[in-house]
Amino acid sequence: MGCRCATREPHSASGIIEGWGCFTNLLQTCGTRVWIPDCLEVWKSAELTRGYEEGDGFLHLRLEDGSESTYPLDPQCPQLPFLRNPDYLSGENDLVALSYLHEPAVLHTLRARFLETNTIYTYCGIILIAINPYKQLPIYEEPVIYAYSGQNMGDMDPHIFAVAEDAYKQMSRNNKNQSLIISGESGAGKTASAKYAMRYFAMVGGSLGDSSMEEKVLASSPIMEAFGNAKTTRNDNSSRFGKYVEICFSHEYRIVGAAMKTYLLEKSRLTFQAKAERNYHIFYQLCASATLPEFQGLGLGGAESFRYTNQGQCSHLEATDDAADLESTRNAFSLLGVHESNQLELFSILASILHLGNIQLRAKDRHGESCFTEPDGEALGLFCSLLGVEKSQVSRWLCNRKLVTAGETYVKPMSRRQALNSRDALAKHIYGQLFKWIVSRINKALRASCRQHASIGILDIYGFETFPENSFEQFCINYANEKLQQHFNLHVFKLEQEEYMKEEIPWTFIDFYDNQPCIDLIEAKLGILDLLNEECKMPNGSDVSWAQKLYDRHLHHSPHFQKPKMSTDAFIVHHFAGQVEYQCSGFLEKNQDTVHAELIGLLRASKKSALLAELFPEEGDSSIALPSRRSHGSRVTVRPGRRSLPATDKEHRKPISTQFKASLHKLMETLSSTVPHYVRCITPNDRKRPFEFDAKRAVEQLRACGVLETIQISASGYPSRWTYVEFSSRYRALMRPEELMGGDERQTCQLVLKRLLKDPSKYQCGKGKIFFRAGQVAFLEELRGRRLRAACVFIQKSFRCWLGRRHFLRMRAAAICLQRFSRGFLARRLVRGLRRTSAALILQKNFKMALARRSYLRSQAAAVTIQAFARGMFARRLHCQMVASQKAVVIQSVVRGWLARTQYARVRGAVVYLQCCFRRMRARGELRRLRLEARSVEHYKQLNKGMEIKVMQLQCKVDEQARENRSLSEQLSALRASHSEQVEWLHSELRGLREDKAQETRIRELQEQLQRVESEKSNSEGRLGQEMKELKQRLTELEAMKSNLKEEKDALNQRIMEQSQELEDQLRRRVAAESQELLCQLEGERARYQTLVKECARLEQCCENLQDEVAFHKRTPSLRRSPSSDSILDSECSYPSSLSTAPSRDDADPQSESPDQERGRWRQRDERRRTRSDSPPSSLNDDDGQDPYEKAYLLLLGQLNVVTEDLARTREELRRAKAQLAHERKPFEIFKRQNIAEILGLSKSPEKMSKEDSMMEEDLKYAYDAVRVSNKLLEGQLQEQQLQHEQELEGLRLDICSLKQQSLIQDLHLHQEEDGLQHQIVQLKRENLDLAGQLERQEKSMLKLRKQLKISMKQIQDLTASGETKWLEQKVKVEEMDRPLDAPRPAGAFEGMLGCKAEDEGRLIRTIITDFKPQHSPGALPGLPAYVLLMCFRHADSIPDEHRVRSLFTAAVSGIKRVVKKHSEDFDVVALWLANTCCLVNCLRQYGRDQSYGLGNTPKQNQHCLRNLDLASHCQSLGDLAIQLHQQLIRVAQKKLKPMIVAAMLESETIQGLSSARPPGYRKQPAAPAYTLDSLLQQLSSFHEALGRHQLEPVVVGQAFRQLFFTVSGVALNYLLLRRDACSWSQGVQLRYNVSQLEEWLRAKGLQQSGAVEVLQPLIQAAQLLQVKKTTEEDADAICDLCTALSTPQIMRILRAYTPAAGLEERVPPSFLSSVENRLVDRTPAGPCQLLVDTAHLFPVHLPFSYSPVQLGEIRIPDSINLTFLTRV
Repeated sequence: MGCRCATREPHSASGIIEGWGCFTNLLQTCGTRVWIPDCLEVWKSAELTRGYEEGDGFLHLRLEDGSESTYPLDPQCPQLPFLRNPDYLSGENDLVALSYLHEPAVLHTLRARFLETNTIYTYCGIILIAINPYKQLPIYEEPVIYAYSGQNMGDMDPHIFAVAEDAYKQMSRNNKNQSLIISGESGAGKTASAKYAMRYFAMVGGSLGDSSMEEKVLASSPIMEAFGNAKTTRNDNSSRFGKYVEICFSHEYRIVGAAMKTYLLEKSRLTFQAKAERNYHIFYQLCASATLPEFQGLGLGGAESFRYTNQGQCSHLEATDDAADLESTRNAFSLLGVHESNQLELFSILASILHLGNIQLRAKDRHGESCFTEPDGEALGLFCSLLGVEKSQVSRWLCNRKLVTAGETYVKPMSRRQALNSRDALAKHIYGQLFKWIVSRINKALRASCRQHASIGILDIYGFETFPENSFEQFCINYANEKLQQHFNLHVFKLEQEEYMKEEIPWTFIDFYDNQPCIDLIEAKLGILDLLNEECKMPNGSDVSWAQKLYDRHLHHSPHFQKPKMSTDAFIVHHFAGQVEYQCSGFLEKNQDTVHAELIGLLRASKKSALLAELFPEEGDSSIALPSRRSHGSRVTVRPGRRSLPATDKEHRKPISTQFKASLHKLMETLSSTVPHYVRCITPNDRKRPFEFDAKRAVEQLRACGVLETIQISASGYPSRWTYVEFSSRYRALMRPEELMGGDERQTCQLVLKRLLKDPSKYQCGKGKIFFRAGQVAFLEELRGRRLRAACVFIQKSFRCWLGRRHFLRMRAAAICLQRFSRGFLARRLVRGLRRTSAALILQKNFKMALARRSYLRSQAAAVTIQAFARGMFARRLHCQMVASQKAVVIQSVVRGWLARTQYARVRGAVVYLQCCFRRMRARGELRRLRLEARSVEHYKQLNKGMEIKVMQLQCKVDEQARENRSLSEQLSALRASHSEQVEWLHSELRGLREDKAQETRIRELQEQLQRVESEKSNSEGRLGQEMKELKQRLTELEAMKSNLKEEKDALNQRIMEQSQELEDQLRRRVAAESQELLCQLEGERARYQTLVKECARLEQCCENLQDEVAFHKRTPSLRRSPSSDSILDSECSYPSSLSTAPSRDDADPQSESPDQERGRWRQRDERRRTRSDSPPSSLNDDDGQDPYEKAYLLLLGQLNVVTEDLARTREELRRAKAQLAHERKPFEIFKRQNIAEILGLSKSPEKMSKEDSMMEEDLKYAYDAVRVSNKLLEGQLQEQQLQHEQELEGLRLDICSLKQQSLIQDLHLHQEEDGLQHQIVQLKRENLDLAGQLERQEKSMLKLRKQLKISMKQIQDLTASGETKWLEQKVKVEEMDRPLDAPRPAGAFEGMLGCKAEDEGRLIRTIITDFKPQHSPGALPGLPAYVLLMCFRHADSIPDEHRVRSLFTAAVSGIKRVVKKHSEDFDVVALWLANTCCLVNCLRQYGRDQSYGLGNTPKQNQHCLRNLDLASHCQSLGDLAIQLHQQLIRVAQKKLKPMIVAAMLESETIQGLSSARPPGYRKQPAAPAYTLDSLLQQLSSFHEALGRHQLEPVVVGQAFRQLFFTVSGVALNYLLLRRDACSWSQGVQLRYNVSQLEEWLRAKGLQQSGAVEVLQPLIQAAQLLQVKKTTEEDADAICDLCTALSTPQIMRILRAYTPAAGLEERVPPSFLSSVENRLVDRTPAGPCQLLVDTAHLFPVHLPFSYSPVQLGEIRIPDSINLTFLTRV
């Protein structure tokens, strides 16, 4: 088995594909599409208008523009045109999967993908083709990296990340080194591709031990770009050197280091640049930053002022900030460990190179055989001062050279041209040495910290180059590409051979182009390079003589060598990519790369820069070579003797070609030992315009980069490969019934192929696949299309026949029915006519009789009626006169009453409105004050910052403060007693005064009433007669007024209704808006708080990692951590004053120490510190000697403490604000319970109110003044006491802070006494906890006193405002109702309390937390650990023992965290403790002291409420723990779901038959998906069952599944966006069905209201977008209206990637894409316009409160849970 190599012309039509004889029948069909050559577009599509017959001289074609054309053929040997692939293959991901493999098909596919779908990556076998878009695309973000991570190469769309992932996977799977070979022309995007690949490895591989190693690897890129990249006419950031970066990995396949090798730096660019080109970027960066202070002494200026930077006349680039790039370069140097002083020396040498180029050389005489420099030249002086060399020596040796013979040394002057060349050679040599030094420093910084296990190399090397004038650099570049192309050809052939051998198919030798003769022409003995090196050794060697030797040696002996017709100093080499003409001028000089030793000696003698000493060491430098040939002219003889320069005759070095050849051979050996992966970068156009495709330029590069060679090798073999299952499923329509009867699919496929493909050489049947020659799949697709079209025609014919027959039968039945109904209708109409005639006569007779009788009766009735009406009129007149007088009186009374009521209603409405406005103003002021107090939490944070760690010595003040509090309490009780006595006395006085005054007032009212009645009686008799007359006159007026008033009343009622409705609407909208705003603020605060909790957990995890690393590096026991700090969830401590994670109760001393013992221990500690301070400081106090891991640990520990303190302070402030708000709400609740009208006095009449006010005004005034004076006095005393207490407390805190800092510093000096130090730290923590608890109790007592004072003030104010003594009685009743705990309890009953001793806390935690397993305790109550802890808390509360509660709470939280960390991947365990934590939080709230949570309690539960201790801060800590457990639960579930999502949602075939809608791609191997939709639903059901088993709150369950369904939607949508073959109609149908199954599952579980359906909307709309029509403008509008949850990039990505069904649909036209994009521009995005969904996003978690119906006294603990050591109370 081997290969037969043939030397022939590349890329001929016969070399790309076999002859088209077997497809002549296709050309005989009219309408066949072909490709014909074109001078502008390279290849043009055409369609046959007449079938081809053998012997025709022309083909008749129709072009795409509609014009007719002919294509000439040679009758002797007709070269038929290439056939065009079907339309569904025009955007194929892999070029090898095309049915017809040839150059026009490749070009068309690349152009269609690049222009129509904006896709820049395409596979071509093992090659990834990358076209430079000249535009930043959103396909390189971190979500894209994570999407490609772990995927197979064919599972996703082509991408550089897919190639990188394939290399990483093969390295980790096969333990073989990999390599990425990236090549292409200048401007094709090689550097960017290499950077993206390195970024992918840094992101996926990570690092081991050194967290900055991947950053260092990425930091090498800006440095190498600055020193090795420059602007060319084709690229603004062209790499002018080749590099091979080897990334080293450990056994765990983590990055441990890297190494870099460079090849052939283009040093000639340093001294010469063509027009519109630039020098290396670093020089322009220096010039742009010349104003920096550190660069003032370098003599820099603008780039236009230096010869080496202004030759291209392009000093500035658009969209490039050279100053900012220099800052990035300096930061990269610092990251790689290059000190600032070394950087300044480096920039000084670079500045000296610029000044060297500005040195002026002038000729001395007319002949120009000698020259001189201006001694006062500024450039020469700056060059010498920067490098520290003598100005005279430099001036001398720039114009002269030394020739050393056996006995004498000569100094020979040089001409001006030679001196300029010498100056430029020195500049190039300095820069070359500097470049090598930079590479060595980068390699030193990236050196592997441990032994490498495997590596991945990234080769970023120049592609094949051809210019109008090609020199030595282009020759070396093309030579390297010849070697790489040979390696590529052999690798491709090897892969093909392995595939054939694996399938065990018979195959013949593949004939492919071998470029070994061209390589032999270059590198063999007496080849081009050998003759070049030989000519360099000759004394009088020249470029012309070397060219003549080439002609003599190779002109008639090698077919790859050719001489130009009109030139004698050039030659042509036929490379694999085409022929290139090289100019011989400059080859010898560039190959020698000589520089005079005298100038190098001057640089070695410089003592100013240490960097120069590294660049030019004193030992013999093999890289320096002297010219070996003699020069003619005048010379100066110097006697041998004392010399300041080396006395060697010559310094030889290897030529550049020899070095490059050796390094190239090493590179090829390295690549041969690795598994290569190829990336070919293509430049689409030379104008650098985004998404513009130049076909000529693309074809040139495709020929040069080996893409067509891959096509050639693939086409020569069997490029199309299908499994038997695929073939049977796809071409089942071509099989006969008898062939389908067989059970063996392989035999069935062979029978079908034997019948369809007559030539057996066109296919081969392997073990598991069928291999087809090029074009055979297209032929089978054509047969399948014909069969399907015939079947469609038959189905249409049968269906239309059935429709026609059914239509005919319906019409005939309808005609018969119509005839029957019409005949019956006519008969019935005749009968009706006869009946009507008979009836008409009878009707006429009776009608005439009726008319006569009616006339008589009317006359009679009229006479009677006139008489009756006349008599009635007279009677009514008399009656109306009698009634009018009576009604006038009634109307007057009614009108007057109505006017009075209207006036009263208006006054009362105005009063009520004023009251409402005033109360609203006060409520708004109160709300504003509360908001200000809430916002001042940050101010209190700043004031109280560090307060938690400064309370170590407050024990001495506790007793005194307690005594003061007791005295204040006694004073307050005395004041209350006196106040109650005064109130009782005032009440008695008020009752007596009220009784006396009421009797007097009653008598006076009766007398006045009697007088008024008598006067009114006399007056009414006189006015009665007069009013009767007036009433008669006003009667008519009142009737008119009545109607007007009625109308006005209706109008007013309507207006009032409208205004009330409008006010109600406004109020409703305002309340809704404020509620929405408050909800948004709440969600935001909740999200920020949970982010802070998550950040705190991350910092603690970093702290743990650093501690582990410290222990690992020291290899000795270090500071031990308490068990409570072993968890990843220990970031939230329940005590605001804790310095770090509190120790568990197991490690704490069970016996509390007395204050005297503590003070004695502190005195001993102070004496010990003073003795230590007298001794010399240890090495720990020295920053240089301190372990860097310890520094990082201390820094992170400080950050953790600050975050913990902030959280504790925030909790305390929130708790206080809630307590104050609840207290201030109590008076309002009392007002609600009372009758508002009774409190405000509205139920009484105005007269009574005014009388009572006048009576009570004076009495209440004196009482209120007395109480107010006493309250002010009490408040002033309390404020003074509080101020004094705060001053003393602040002083103690300052002393504590200073003493603590001093003690910590002195304790850290004792590095040898680590065990004692740990013991002291534990004691300090314990003391901190005790003192913090005492301080917190003191603060609580002060808060209680302040609240009591506010309550008394509020009572007095309310009493004064209402004037009702009933308020105090009701207040007493409310207080009695609020204290249900004092109710008598039955003796001997279980009160729901469990007593736990201090020594049993560890045992309790192990029993109910660490070792608790619900399955081992059947019948146990869900949430039993939470209820057990609650009952223990209740027992500690009844004692009361706050320290016991604190200790037990800390131990419980630590135990939960340890269990969750140990079983962090067990969903059931995390769900168990999430449910128990939520249950414990709800129970602490329900049985806590906050009455708002106990409204739903039963009387028995109210008896079980806590009496003495406030556990609000513990509830907050438990809430934070529950949030962390919820996030851990989501992470565990996501880890299990993510591998299943893509397979279940997109790959599993839940609807049978959709997978055969189009053939699979070349790379995607069909296999049964690992997971189906049923497995995904089963996994979700298991999650739901686990959460329900532990009775987690339904709201929390809904939030969890909302997050999980967001992950499902995001992962599936991201995969859909990154897979072009997944964007099809059949996939949309499949996806929509799968999503509907998810929705059905949500409805079945009752989770449809959890928000999970909303997060599925993007996936639903993506599925609908794949199914809708995409043709007309109406379709575009429909798409814009439909896809509201998708961003614009996502919509356009799906439309561009949409793949139509073969033969059934057409591709989405570009005009439609533009129309949709234009419509989407104006749409305001609902979120960020990003392509991929951020699946790491977490929604804020809300933990609702819910009542527990469980009675604590009825809880039964199973015997399997051994809790006998607890005492039942």
